[in-house]
Amino acid sequence: MAWENPCQEAAKSKPLFVTIYATVIIGIFFSSVYVFSAIYSSKPPDAEISLSFPHSGGDPLHEAQNSSLSTTSLSPAKSRSTLLKPIWEPPSKTKKMPPLKSFRLTKELVEKRVKDNIIIVTFGNYAFMDFILTWVKCLTDLGLSNLLVGAMDTKLLEALYWKGIPVFDMGSHMSTIDVGWGSPTFHKMGREKVILIDTILPFGYELLMCDTDMVWLKNPLPYFARFPEADVLTSTDQVVPTVLDDRLEVWQQVTGAYNIGIFHWRPTEYSKKLAKQWKELLLADEKIWDQNGFNDIVRRQLGPSVDGESGLVYAYDGNLKLGLLPASIFCSGHTYFVQAMYQQFKLEPYAVHTTFQYAGTEGKRHRLREAMVFYDPPEYYNSPGGFMSFKPSIPRSLLLDGEHNVESHFSAVNYQLKQIRTALAIASLLNRTLVMPAIWCRLDRLWFGHPGVLEGTVTRQPFICPLDHVFEVNVMLQNLPQQEYGPRIDIREYSFLDNPALPREVKESWLDVQLCQVGSKDCHVTDNSSAPGLLRFPKYGNEETYKTVFSSFKNVKVINFLSIQDAFTGFADKEREQKFRRRVKRYVGIWCCVTNRTIGHIYYDMYWDEKPGWKPLPPQTPEEDHPPV
Repeated sequence: MAWENPCQEAAKSKPLFVTIYATVIIGIFFSSVYVFSAIYSSKPPDAEISLSFPHSGGDPLHEAQNSSLSTTSLSPAKSRSTLLKPIWEPPSKTKKMPPLKSFRLTKELVEKRVKDNIIIVTFGNYAFMDFILTWVKCLTDLGLSNLLVGAMDTKLLEALYWKGIPVFDMGSHMSTIDVGWGSPTFHKMGREKVILIDTILPFGYELLMCDTDMVWLKNPLPYFARFPEADVLTSTDQVVPTVLDDRLEVWQQVTGAYNIGIFHWRPTEYSKKLAKQWKELLLADEKIWDQNGFNDIVRRQLGPSVDGESGLVYAYDGNLKLGLLPASIFCSGHTYFVQAMYQQFKLEPYAVHTTFQYAGTEGKRHRLREAMVFYDPPEYYNSPGGFMSFKPSIPRSLLLDGEHNVESHFSAVNYQLKQIRTALAIASLLNRTLVMPAIWCRLDRLWFGHPGVLEGTVTRQPFICPLDHVFEVNVMLQNLPQQEYGPRIDIREYSFLDNPALPREVKESWLDVQLCQVGSKDCHVTDNSSAPGLLRFPKYGNEETYKTVFSSFKNVKVINFLSIQDAFTGFADKEREQKFRRRVKRYVGIWCCVTNRTIGHIYYDMYWDEKPGWKPLPPQTPEEDHPPV
């Protein structure tokens, strides 16, 4: 080819072309000199990708590059540095932890984690350690390591440091416990977020700020890059779709609040001005919720559209360019867990934020586990006492016949509750962890009166509802006093046995239990399996029978009942029976809400079938407004 020896090719050509070839070659030579000079003299933000974090004079916590980066430094001055450890690779235990001051949030500290001028940040206290580990794990699994975690207490800071996770000290000196949504400390956390944004933006980096109760399912950075003119891109609480593809929401049609759990900031003049004013607003009035403050400021001026294509809108002061991330793929707890909007639109979700949920932090954690996107330690998947599961039976008519109304909804859920009650009793008796079944609902649950599902949403009826729609997950996981409530009954999410993290030794240690009529063939009390992996067990078993037969299978990891109806007659010890009843009565929650009622919620009742004529009705008076006795 000509470019293998351009001078020789030029010599073979006519004189006119000799001049042309010579001119071209000289031009290429000087262009190459200029390009390589620019590369080695400049210092882009991600040039120093192999730096210690943080540095304290001793062996530092090492950091990794994103998978797309070269394994050598781009800067000649740093090329002699050895490769440093990636995220999740802890520092040597032989070294002391660096002093607290080395974890202060500075531009230099952030620069060590930046890639493509972007930093991804979350923050929290020790109570959210497992959420933070999940957040980091999801990002690193996606090949993203340009992240930082702000620690609001030293216990979290130290724990993350020793796990090899990039962390900085927020200087908050906050409590290590779960503060609870809406508490004064919760509002303080919101102010810390605004202070963080206001601090980081002047560093000159794009900031993807996230709450800890969300997870990343797909690398979002290419999506954000589609809107280079945007100053701020924010998620929303929109539940009615305004687009059916992956475009930004149509801002004129969005009625839900702008949710600040997921949002992307560029360090522009107008975004920095917004962050500063937002911070000043919150610091001046401790009663303002950070999200409400953001919505109030941003909506001061809303419109017109920036152009006819991008979906961006002028907001705040008329100069800031705002984009509203589509709720179908930057999902809320409603669009993901209830509507499954991304599935219906055949889209790939980028993220899910555990909003629109119940039962507090435990409810959030359980939802992420149901979706198999929560990072649990290995022991979670291998309980010492083993597991118990069952296949629920639901007549088609209870789910599909007639109108979807309060009566049909409770008929379907109550039918399932009775089976779950039996399963809880057997799990308690056998001292096994119960894998909860998927629960089918005919109506949505919200905080206010509604006609069953919200108008304009794509909620399918019936649908598999999150456990916290029916059960008080936080109560189920509490250590209730055994003297009053009997033994604790551990639970797992309905998707547990399908989770890829489930170890092989659990998957392969399995016994199916088939209930049979007493007197029928091969239906008798025995601890011998009727066939490999199958046990035929008589219906209406009592406590003694269960203990006798299943003591021979205590080393089996999973005992799975192919049906559970009429499986157990109850505890022989009446005191234990009463304690069990007290326990499981507390497990169920409410459905909400009937419209046009002062008290619109209806309590689920674990023992509804023992009350002749039971009907799903709201409490008639404040005195009646309490869980069933």
